[in-house]
Amino acid sequence: MKLSVERQGELYISGGVLLWGFFPIIAFLSFHTLSPFISLAVSSLFSALFFAIILTVRRRWREVFNRQALPSVLWATGINGVLYFLLYYMGVRYTSPGNVSLLALTEIFFSFLLFHVWHKEYIPKEHIFGSLLILAGALIVLAPTIRAFHPGNLFILLGAAIVPYGNLHARKARKIVSTESLMFTRGLVSAVVIYMLAIVFQATNPLADIVSSLPYLVANGVLLLGLSTMFWIEGIHRITVTKANAMNSVGPLLTLFLAWGLLKTAPSMWQLFSFIPMFAGVLLLGKNLKKPTQHR
Repeated sequence: MKLSVERQGELYISGGVLLWGFFPIIAFLSFHTLSPFISLAVSSLFSALFFAIILTVRRRWREVFNRQALPSVLWATGINGVLYFLLYYMGVRYTSPGNVSLLALTEIFFSFLLFHVWHKEYIPKEHIFGSLLILAGALIVLAPTIRAFHPGNLFILLGAAIVPYGNLHARKARKIVSTESLMFTRGLVSAVVIYMLAIVFQATNPLADIVSSLPYLVANGVLLLGLSTMFWIEGIHRITVTKANAMNSVGPLLTLFLAWGLLKTAPSMWQLFSFIPMFAGVLLLGKNLKKPTQHR
């Protein structure tokens, strides 16, 4: 049975959610020895190597030099590959992985403003209610756990505000070139730019520290910055970004349970209670609803 385009997009986003749930934890663990700059630069390099292999196997190296797609690729790289992840990594450094994953949910609101208020993309009422339920679940967790506004929280909010613009350019580029060519350029450029920033801000690490964190960096680059991001781009190529973001919002719950098992930080009753509206929201977002036709 052939899956619909929207269902394919939902499956891509779901796969990315499973992988992305590990991201705050792996990033947190890598900070024991590395600065955020070096951790992100080396992870981005492994991501580029991963997609270089895919490009070679699929013989798509010509797409990397496509002039029509290059502006959108570079914009997506600058916003999502460099600026967003720098803000994200700085946020992880100054606040907890649970707070990071929850505050990142505000991306739903910013995406809604960009794609459905400004760009007038159609979204069914059921999907709007689903997004609001998931946002309500985030607020249930956020209210009792964040007592003071820390710099790390601000970094995450700023990242959530800018990333929809990067997604907009990623969608434009994906209509012209494949995801692997987009991600190779993004990984390579991000690695170079962020490493240069590390030198400027004197945030480099000795080679021995990088080697000791290599398992985390490889996993981060290949699975999270690589495979999960590829799933994300393929997903938003098939469904709306707002719906993808809302589906992605179950990731914080996964992160909370993973942090419980790996970092020994048990989730609170409020955090567990938030699963109820989040689950209901995902069910609403899972409905494939078509835009109603207008009769003249």
